[in-house]
Amino acid sequence: MVHTTQAGPSSPVALRAPTPLDAVADAYVEESCALDPLMATTAGITGHDGDVTDFSPAGFAARTALARRTLAAVDEAPVVDEVDAVTAAAMRERLGVVLELADAGLDGGGSAMVNVMTSPLQVVRDTFDLMPTDTVESWEAIASRLAQVGDVLAGARASVGAALGGDPALVPTVRQARASAEQCDALADPAAGQLADLVAGAPDSGADASPALLADLRSAVASAAAAFAEHGRWLREDLVASGQARTDDAVGVEAYRLLSRHELGAAIDLEETYAWGLEEVARLEAEMAQTAEAIRPGASVTEAIAVLDADPERRAHGTDALLTWMQELSDASLESLAGTHFDVPEQARTLVCRIAPSSSGGVYYTPPSEDFSRPGAMWWSVPPGVTSFGLWSERTTVFHEGVPGHHLQFAQALARSGALNRWRRLLCWVSGHGEGWALYAERLMADLGWLDDPGDAMGMLEAQLFRAARVVVDIGTHCRFATPAEISEHGGPSTWDADALWTYLRAHTYQAEPVMRFEALRYLGWPGQAPSYKVGERLWLDLREQVRAAEGDAFDLRAFHRRALDLGSVGLDVLREALLP
Repeated sequence: MVHTTQAGPSSPVALRAPTPLDAVADAYVEESCALDPLMATTAGITGHDGDVTDFSPAGFAARTALARRTLAAVDEAPVVDEVDAVTAAAMRERLGVVLELADAGLDGGGSAMVNVMTSPLQVVRDTFDLMPTDTVESWEAIASRLAQVGDVLAGARASVGAALGGDPALVPTVRQARASAEQCDALADPAAGQLADLVAGAPDSGADASPALLADLRSAVASAAAAFAEHGRWLREDLVASGQARTDDAVGVEAYRLLSRHELGAAIDLEETYAWGLEEVARLEAEMAQTAEAIRPGASVTEAIAVLDADPERRAHGTDALLTWMQELSDASLESLAGTHFDVPEQARTLVCRIAPSSSGGVYYTPPSEDFSRPGAMWWSVPPGVTSFGLWSERTTVFHEGVPGHHLQFAQALARSGALNRWRRLLCWVSGHGEGWALYAERLMADLGWLDDPGDAMGMLEAQLFRAARVVVDIGTHCRFATPAEISEHGGPSTWDADALWTYLRAHTYQAEPVMRFEALRYLGWPGQAPSYKVGERLWLDLREQVRAAEGDAFDLRAFHRRALDLGSVGLDVLREALLP
């Protein structure tokens, strides 16, 4: 049993002498960043800013070998204190599942190389949003990385080629290839879009101006645009038109079981969780119906949402107004919760709100850099043509992405450099822990009165329903479960597929169709991740009640939050072992 104790509410974290196991973990960070520079930038780790990641089979083999060596070193290192005990458990769980994925071909398999959310295409595209632009050296790193986009995408194509003809679950799908090709189209013009906007920020006058650097940047942008164009051609012609991409979107129950465990850090009963998802959808819909009555007596949920959307007091017009609202709400929640319900480190008390360069319609968070010089940021991705924003549905999102959600979660662990090694602070990320906490944070803010307004409550419930529906469709589709009667008895298929997924989402969610189209693609191309939000929240809530029962009258919610977040992101089984006596 792993157990840990942490510092008190107002006591400073005692400096802790690094242990042999910390040295193993820190070495793993250094070697991982050298082998995956794009990941290093995302994590806020400098030193590899102009380099790119090798997504070829050789690149994946090198990272797998590192994981295997590190796991062996973890097993050999002594455990000298309770922090080490959690580190050892967390590294064994994370590295163990990484090796299982590699053995199954699910880490660098072809399907992982072609999807609309997490493939090398999106990884390299999004990394540029996080790179600093304040020095000549920063722009040189951007130019260097832009010039190597072709290498990144060529490596991905090589990994797809190695998967063709093997396990069908590892072959990219027609649906993901076509949608990814459309993303390439948006990046293939060096004179427009994200690449052009990126270079437009380079200094063209003043002390930092350099004609040679600007020429290098323009050349690198042209090279990157050509690489994206070639990747799009390959997706359409070499994969789809040639008939090599598969048409079945499901990965199957065995692959899904492993992918789900990777996302949660816990094994779940897929059949039971699927049934719970259906029950949770019904429960939330009933609660939404009650809330609709409070918005306008006699109104259905759809009618109540229309009332909220038509209320000018609940709308922001233009992205400037949206950013102002986001920032003010974020600042207010942080100021109110710090020192009352949470212990917020001083370094974490800056969170900036920004409009994202992408246009998928989502909202997401990026963590601070290791030294906090790059602050945590909340990004809103605005679809083309959208100029008016319904705030009633997004108040809960600010709490999810900001405080007490992802920002508090990331920054609290990051600030514990005196207690946690760099792997625990920077690289260990488990979706079920992180996204589950963020949903838990939304519900907590409702409990604390921040969502008492019926419109804001409807927004939180609608977001919860959205996540519950994802449990149903993601597990159902990829595991090929039988569809519920509402589909099978009304002309739909008896087994889940992409059409059933879309039918169910449209019947049980209230997102705009363009957003939902992208979401459906996301679930089909990233098995196991979407349920980690709601399932993670379920496991967080269950753990809290287990700790409450174990501690009895001594249970303190603020202390529970502090102890849990001080551990950093770990698998949910490891979290339970660390917090239960």
